Amino acid sequence: MPLIPPFQMDQVFIEPWSTSGLLTWNLQIILMSILICWTCGLVGSFIVVRRMALMGDAISHGILPGLAFAFIISGSLGLGGMFIGACLAGLACNFCIEWLHSHTKIREDAAMGLVFTSFFALGVTLISSHAENIDLDPSCILYGEIGLVPLAEKIKIGGTSLGNRAIWTMAAVFISTAMGIILFYRQLLVSSFDSTLAASIGIPVKGVHIGLMLALALTTVASLEAVGVILVVAMFVFPPVTASFFFRRLPLVLLSTLPLGILYSIGGFHLAHWLDCSIAGAIAVVATILFIPACLLGPNGGVRQRLRQKM
Repeated sequence: MPLIPPFQMDQVFIEPWSTSGLLTWNLQIILMSILICWTCGLVGSFIVVRRMALMGDAISHGILPGLAFAFIISGSLGLGGMFIGACLAGLACNFCIEWLHSHTKIREDAAMGLVFTSFFALGVTLISSHAENIDLDPSCILYGEIGLVPLAEKIKIGGTSLGNRAIWTMAAVFISTAMGIILFYRQLLVSSFDSTLAASIGIPVKGVHIGLMLALALTTVASLEAVGVILVVAMFVFPPVTASFFFRRLPLVLLSTLPLGILYSIGGFHLAHWLDCSIAGAIAVVATILFIPACLLGPNGGVRQRLRQKM
C-alpha cells in the first residue's frame, strides 16, 4: 500500500456530495468543524496576544482529570457536568502553576510542563481504569471523531426536531464567546497588552484572566467530542498566529480567524477523504500547510521581510 494514495478528483471532491444523504451528513461535519475553528480562534487570539500559548496548551491538557471525574460521577457526556469538572481542573492547574512559579525556584515554563503533564497523565489513568464502567473510549477524549457528529441526538421541542444537539451546543458556545468578546473587548484588549495600565484604570485584571481561562475550558469541553483534547490545542494557536503575519491590529486578527476556519474545515475534510485518515487530524494538517507560507512570506514579521530588513 503506497504511503500517499493516488489522487482522484471525483473521489475526493465530488463523491462526498453525490447523494442527498451524503450531502446532509457531510454538511453537518463541516459546519461543526467551522464552529469549532471559529470559537477556538477567537479565544486563542487573546491567549496568543498574552503570550500564553503554552498556558493554553497546559490548561487544555490539564482539564482532562476534571472531565474524567465528571464522567465517572455522572456517567454522562452532558456539557453541564463536563464544564464544571473542566473549570475546576483548569483552575486547579492554573493555581498549581502559579504556586510553583511563585514559591519555588522553578521557572514558569518548567512549572507548566510539570503540572500539565501530571494532570494529563492522571486524566488518562482515570479514563483508562474506569472507561469500562461508563462506556467511554479513551481515544474519543484524546483524539475525538468529528465524522460521527451527525449521529448525535436531535433536539426536539413539541415533537419537532430542531437538528443536531452537538452542532446547536457548539453554535451556542460560539455565539456566547463572540458576544463576550464584543461586550468586554476593551477590558480584554487593555489587560492583554498592558496589565499595569489596565489595573491603574480600574480593570479587574485577575477577573479578566479567570474569565478567559473559563472561556478556554468551555470551548475545549464543547469541542471535545469532535476533535479531542489534543487536537483542539492546534485550533487555539494556528488561526491567530497565521493571521498575525498579515495584520498588526487585533480586530483584524480576530476577523481573519473566520475565513481561516472555513479553509481549515473544508480543506481538512477533503484531505481526509483523499488520505482516508482522521478528519480532525487532517484539519490540523491543513492549518500547518497554510501557516508555512504565511510564516515565510507574511508582510508582518515573515521570514522574507526580516531578510530584507537585514540586507
